[in-house]
Amino acid sequence: MAEPVVDQRTQAPVPRTEEGRRPGARPDGSREPGPARRPRGPWRTLRLLGPAFVAAVAYVDPGNIAANVTAGARHGYLLLWVLVVANLMAMLVQYLSAKLGAVTGRTLADHLGATLGRRSRLLFWLQAQAMAIATDIAEVVGGAIALRILFGLPLLVGGVIVGAVSMALLAVQSRFGQRPFEHVIIGLLGVITIGFLAGLVVAPPDPVALADGLIPRFDGGGTVLLAASMLGATVMPHAIYLHAGLVRDRHGTDRSPGRITRVVRASRWDVVLSLCLAGTVNIAMLVLAAEALPGIPGTDTIEGAQAAIAAASGPVVGVLFGIGLLASGLASSSVGAYAGSEIMRGLLHRRIPLVLSRLLTLLPALVVLAIGAEPTAALVLSQVVLSLCLPFALVPLVTLTGRRALMGSFANSRPVTVIAWIVVALIVALNLALVPMSLTGE
Repeated sequence: MAEPVVDQRTQAPVPRTEEGRRPGARPDGSREPGPARRPRGPWRTLRLLGPAFVAAVAYVDPGNIAANVTAGARHGYLLLWVLVVANLMAMLVQYLSAKLGAVTGRTLADHLGATLGRRSRLLFWLQAQAMAIATDIAEVVGGAIALRILFGLPLLVGGVIVGAVSMALLAVQSRFGQRPFEHVIIGLLGVITIGFLAGLVVAPPDPVALADGLIPRFDGGGTVLLAASMLGATVMPHAIYLHAGLVRDRHGTDRSPGRITRVVRASRWDVVLSLCLAGTVNIAMLVLAAEALPGIPGTDTIEGAQAAIAAASGPVVGVLFGIGLLASGLASSSVGAYAGSEIMRGLLHRRIPLVLSRLLTLLPALVVLAIGAEPTAALVLSQVVLSLCLPFALVPLVTLTGRRALMGSFANSRPVTVIAWIVVALIVALNLALVPMSLTGE
């Protein structure tokens, strides 16, 4: 009979199986692989990051570039404060959306589709579809402008290429799952960041003007219209609908209290880190335009701005600007199509193939290019449409996340609820001022 084996640390005998092997040992004496060790502490939270970085692409899309470059070229640092305030609003809004997905496992569109009547659902979907079309116009037109800047392609041809590549990126999500899709989109986000921060190395901002731009003020109706466009480009309604779905798809169906707590905590860090990055890129766009473009004719268009930046800062910065714009168009177009599919499924109770959903929003953008509309103006106006659609996403989001019957202990606290409704009120008030200004052009 074999002598018992003693654990050297505890001096306790090590149990053996009936065959005389130690538990977990193979017949040849090798060890069977045990369960993988789960990371602890910060690494455990780090592994849960990612969904907000995909949603953050919506905050650095070509619409942002058009609005921010126009604001910097026309008014210098005057509207810098709008970006800062809008980014803080976006952090709160995206966190609420992520929390809704983590706690309930459903998106905002799912909840609306379950509570609204058939006619209300259809009407709500129509405005959401208008929002999706406006989003795609900004993204496809921006990508087409980038291809014309880099390769001299006609805008319509560039738009078709952007649409085709965005479908290929969506195929990655459909074929390989969300994690590879996240990696591709985050990689493009890195390209965007490099493309627009590079110019600040050559033309660093004026610290005094930077501080002055943080003082809230307007200078006529034109700045209010532009501020609304910047707000619509920063607090993106389709990202509000999408974020809950990204969290749900990434973290699965485990609704245990411990798991929800970890996901909600990770989502908070995810949102802060990703939107700090997106906010820095947005500020860099405005600052670069404010430093390099004031007083130069034609710089209120993206192509004119790129040409002037290349002339002032060198061709390398100009090319990086174009590459960042292209990456922005490709990434945000894919993310926007993903959001459109989620909205349609939740409100129409139909699972629409991503390709079909993509075509429904792509075709109007191609029509805009085909009829020869001024691309930068189309981008800015698309952001105004998004700003007008924001309350339809914000009001139900704040309402749902404040319901204890739905969210349990994760329902919004009273201070968060008050701040969230103030944000909604500010956005609605700005939109009410925006409508007559848009119609009169004042």
